[in-house]
Amino acid sequence: MIGRLHGRVLAKQPPWLLLDVAGVGYELELPMSSFFTLPAEGQLVTLHTHLVVREDAHLLFGFGGEAERTLFRALIKVSGVGPRVALAVLSGISVEAFWNAVRLGDAALLTRTPGIGKRTAERLLLELRGRAEGVAAAGPVTPAGGADQPLIEARAALTALGYKPAEVTRYTEAVYKDGMDAEKIIREALKRALR
Repeated sequence: MIGRLHGRVLAKQPPWLLLDVAGVGYELELPMSSFFTLPAEGQLVTLHTHLVVREDAHLLFGFGGEAERTLFRALIKVSGVGPRVALAVLSGISVEAFWNAVRLGDAALLTRTPGIGKRTAERLLLELRGRAEGVAAAGPVTPAGGADQPLIEARAALTALGYKPAEVTRYTEAVYKDGMDAEKIIREALKRALR
C-alpha cells in the first residue's frame, strides 16, 4: 500500500496531479479541497494517499490531510459509494461540515453534493452515524476557526433549540454571508424562523 508521497509537482490539471518522487512520476486524483491548496509546479508537496486496486486499474488518490483521507476511506466502505463519489463529497463539503451533517442527520446538505441522491444520503447517515460520534469525541477534524466554523456552530445551536436539520439548513443558508460570526447567523436565522 502507498500511504504517503513526498515529491515535486510536475503538472496539475484538475483533478489530476503528476508528482515526481525520486524520479518516478505518480499520477494522483485529488478532491478539489486538496487540489486548490497545492503549491505551484516545481514545488515540493507531501500528500496522504490511498491506493484502489481494481481488475482493470490501480488508482491512486491524494489528500492534503489525514482527516480527508480518513473520511474518503469511510465513504468508500458505504454500499453504493465509490471513489469518484467520495471525491465529489470531499470536493463539495469540508470534512468537519460532513461529520456535523451526519451527527445532525442533515440529509438535505448531503444531497447537494453531485452523485449523492436521497437514498445514498440516508445510507450515509445510517452507516456513518456511529463513526461521526467517534469523530466528535476525538475533537474537531479540522482546526477550529475555519471558514465554515461559524456556520457549523450556528447550525448545532439551532438544532439544540429544537429546529429540524432541514429547517436549520434552510434558515442558515438564507441568511449566511461571508464574515458572519455564529451569534449573528443564529440571530438572523431565528428572525427568519419566527416570520
